[in-house]
Amino acid sequence: MYILLMGPPGAGKGTQAERLIEKYGIPQISTGDMFRAAVKEQTPLGLEAKKYMDNGQLVPDAVTVGIVKERLAKDDCKKGFILDGFPRNTAQAVALDSELAAMGRDLDAALLVSVPDASVVERLSSRRTCKSCGYTAPAGTEVCPRCSGEMYQREDDKPETIQRRLDTYHTQTAPLIEYYRGHSILKEVDGDRPVDEVYADVKDLLSL
Repeated sequence: MYILLMGPPGAGKGTQAERLIEKYGIPQISTGDMFRAAVKEQTPLGLEAKKYMDNGQLVPDAVTVGIVKERLAKDDCKKGFILDGFPRNTAQAVALDSELAAMGRDLDAALLVSVPDASVVERLSSRRTCKSCGYTAPAGTEVCPRCSGEMYQREDDKPETIQRRLDTYHTQTAPLIEYYRGHSILKEVDGDRPVDEVYADVKDLLSL
């Protein structure tokens, strides 16, 4: 089961991925995790990516695709994976298809968790994060339930920042949605509902 997970920030992709991981034992692979692992392992591509990351620049597509290829070749991906945060553009999507084909694999589905912008802004702006352990809780929580640390609103969770992130998401993702729709593997689920309802539909869409 090879799945690409798409959706705006705050759509609940992580929650759905956690349930799929728990039930089917396949890894969730995010771009950030891959970059951090490659840098930590000091692979040639990891060191190349680090140069761009240290300068606050976007890692070029060729380096990103190379790091993804290395990650997907590992044993834990043989029976499936959930890709999150990659590809970010159609050039990366074409490269991913090519690399998977070379491995004798194909994406089974590009799962799009759709949530209206207004709901995303409401969800994320009402979130508070612990300064000590990173635990998240609803607004109004002043003391972390996990470690008693101080709760605060991250810059990323302020409405104006969220809207900028959404604008970027729509610009980048719209062409990808059409790309995977054209390949007849796009599956769309309404994520603006209770988690259990969304997960039930996800399982139906993926024929699980």
